Amino acid sequence: MTRYFYDCEFLEDGETIAPISIGIVGSDGREYYAVFADMPVERIASHPWLMANVVPHLPAADTPLWHLDLTHPEVKPRWQIAEEVRGFLTAHNGPIELWGYYSSYDHILLSQLWGRMIDRPDRIPMITLDVQQEAIRLGLENWLPRQADGLHNALADARWTRDAWRYLAGHASGGVAQ
Repeated sequence: MTRYFYDCEFLEDGETIAPISIGIVGSDGREYYAVFADMPVERIASHPWLMANVVPHLPAADTPLWHLDLTHPEVKPRWQIAEEVRGFLTAHNGPIELWGYYSSYDHILLSQLWGRMIDRPDRIPMITLDVQQEAIRLGLENWLPRQADGLHNALADARWTRDAWRYLAGHASGGVAQ
């Protein structure tokens, strides 16, 4: 089994969830990170929380005001991200397990890379397991490790999700999980 720990940054307005970035860390050590070239930049620029917490982690053009650097190699069109994520997640044979942290919206965004949830690639699960739910189940919701840096950077958050999962799995088994 290959476990994938992932996080998405997004703009959510109560009606839509617009992707900004995605970070994925595999239990095999591989990592993936991409920023959506077609994100709603104007709407993000008028969102104070995103401007303060997410935008500083994104590739920016060298201008006085924030502009996404569309020439940066991490900035890609949605169709390309969808194909790369499909290849990344299905690189190994065998079952796939997805993990996130407060991952409901992340799973919707992941699924919608390919359209409707039923359009997702066959090997990609219809569910993302949640580290926070596992922490609650184990009575450890107040004991998860702190994230040292990079909070609201999708790749740093995915790495933290992996580390939190390892902590919980190690606690549940009485040892250290890989």
